[in-house]
Amino acid sequence: MLKYDDIVDAEKIIVEKLHRTPVFHSKTFSDMFSNDIYFKMENFQKTGSFKSRGAIIKFSKLSNEEKFQGVITASAGNHAQGVAFAASYYNVNAKIVMPENTPPAKVNAVQFYGGTVILKGNSYDESHEYAVKLSVREKRTFIEAYNDYDVITGQGTIGLEIMEDINPDIIIVPIGGGGLISGISFAAKSIKKDVRIIGVESEKANSMELSIKNGRIVPYTSNDTIADGIAVKYPGNITYEMVKRYVDDIVTVTDENIAYALFKLLEREKILVEPSGATGLAAMMENKINVSHKKIAIVLSGGNINFLLLSNIIYKSLEMEDKLLRIEFNLPDHPGTMIKIVNAISKSGANIYHAEVDNLNKNTPIGYQNLLFTVNVLDKSRINKLLKNLDELGYKYNIVN
Repeated sequence: MLKYDDIVDAEKIIVEKLHRTPVFHSKTFSDMFSNDIYFKMENFQKTGSFKSRGAIIKFSKLSNEEKFQGVITASAGNHAQGVAFAASYYNVNAKIVMPENTPPAKVNAVQFYGGTVILKGNSYDESHEYAVKLSVREKRTFIEAYNDYDVITGQGTIGLEIMEDINPDIIIVPIGGGGLISGISFAAKSIKKDVRIIGVESEKANSMELSIKNGRIVPYTSNDTIADGIAVKYPGNITYEMVKRYVDDIVTVTDENIAYALFKLLEREKILVEPSGATGLAAMMENKINVSHKKIAIVLSGGNINFLLLSNIIYKSLEMEDKLLRIEFNLPDHPGTMIKIVNAISKSGANIYHAEVDNLNKNTPIGYQNLLFTVNVLDKSRINKLLKNLDELGYKYNIVN
């Protein structure tokens, strides 16, 4: 069983090896939600996420023989980097099995920390199954991503730091397998019994929520989510019991709001997080946590994001705010047509972000040209002015979603 003193001891172990991440007060979001909003910045942690905490504590507990034999784990990203970092620190050979579709940036990051990457399986669960078999064959210690008391103890140091730094009324935590929220909730409630712990999952990968509702461990129903860091098919038996005991509520959020929360953190606070790390703020934005005048700590669990996904999120969020729109024309191919459209856009105060001319599209009639403009506007009033200018030209156009 986990003890509070274990987390206190864990804090002493990691103090010289990892960052004590800052707790950042956000006036912007405090005013927006009529609460006192703080962000626990685990995206600033070494390896870019909280996972290195649990990994360091797990490695500190390994015997000399276990270190000599080496370790192995399975991960789609952050846990892999945490294990590789800890293995490098303790000079232990580490193999990390990752799904075959893992983005190259995540593979490169693990290799940078000295881990040996094995690409196997089409999902985390398939990679996990292979890694367990390989651990038996090679007599390596398998490092669980979340269902392990040492790992949970390491993650619990976040709860300790939050309580010491701001002593909040509510702590909002992303949930994947449950190791992070298990550690934080245990540590926080050991200090202050009435602190509320709220977990957040993607509605497409909500295995913990479903398990708690059903009174037994059950899998998620979809997993088609951008928040891959918390897309765990089954919670662990240890984490399931701890969440059932120490977590007050679990809510789910849409991928659209996860993406938008990520965008607003970047836009308003210049904070970059991965989709999993934005789920707590997404829950506030969806009004899933309906409180006011409370001190709230939101854990930003990691910042390792695929930049291609980030660019897509920014683009879609600007569209959502009516600051970016695409306008398509299919017009007779006459000289001077494009410059008239460009001038109409310019006079509205909008900026052309991208322009494309395609006379070869099979849907474009002979003698016509297809024009597609991606336009950045300041606000909705500028959109109305832009469309008025285009209407005055007399050309037919479509707004492309």
